[in-house]
Amino acid sequence: MDRSTELSEFLRSRRARLAPEDVGLTAFGGRRRVPGLRREELAQVAGVSVAYYTRLEQGRGRNVSAAVLDAIADALRLTDAERSHLHQLARPAARAGRGAAHPQRVRPAVRNLLDTMDNVPAYVLGRRMDVLAWNRLAAALLGDFGAFPAQRRNMAWLIFLDPASRELYAEWDRKAADIVALLRMHAGSWPDDPALASLIGELSMKSDEFRRLWAAHDVRDKCYGVKKFRHPVVGGLTLHCETLVLPQDPDQSVVTYHAEPGSPSAESLRLLASWTLDAAGGAGTADRGAGEREAVPGER
Repeated sequence: MDRSTELSEFLRSRRARLAPEDVGLTAFGGRRRVPGLRREELAQVAGVSVAYYTRLEQGRGRNVSAAVLDAIADALRLTDAERSHLHQLARPAARAGRGAAHPQRVRPAVRNLLDTMDNVPAYVLGRRMDVLAWNRLAAALLGDFGAFPAQRRNMAWLIFLDPASRELYAEWDRKAADIVALLRMHAGSWPDDPALASLIGELSMKSDEFRRLWAAHDVRDKCYGVKKFRHPVVGGLTLHCETLVLPQDPDQSVVTYHAEPGSPSAESLRLLASWTLDAAGGAGTADRGAGEREAVPGER
């Protein structure tokens, strides 16, 4: 992906969200040909020259300072995730040498942690949104990751190209938007990763929804909040999602789901855990690594 093009499209998309009144300006000039702030209005609010901002938005800015980027981010009312994304796109020197993404490995202690979480679905999410490891209850809740080849164990691919996901996620549209916004964040960090570019290209070719969401240039960081499921075995579930970034490797995180204590979803999750152990003969183990785990009998 071309970083200059990404920067240009991102800035234009953020300008389009704002009206002059949103930033304390009075709109002049009658009807506008395109929605949002004009470049000169944005430059005025950010305190930079119109020529300087225009060069930056056209991908021709060089050695832009962090202070200027923060001023532009403030003017555009960017979220923390969007601000970080802007810095990643505009200051490539800070990301030098990250084009050749090294293979990711999950530490044995993290695998053991997944094993101990008998009543909490949990998995490790890596760069490009690859699912690197998971426990038995995660496979029972979300689907058997081990049934897919290693290159398909990817949350973005599963959400958009695995038909089962549309039935599983009760709020699929919201989940899809979150996935794309997070994938966009990864793309800003690893713009020269050929595997990531290949994934985005495949999703763009095969999914109209993905193309529409990708074109919006929305950016969000790792998820938390309430997720709703329609599970084929235990029915409806409302679970809290938390994402825990692993120390010394910010490109890996443990994603967990838990139910409100005493709620119907807590009972359903307990039944699902019991069903999973019964189906597997009582042996619970986490994934041994991408490409090394065998499917467990009784899982989806």
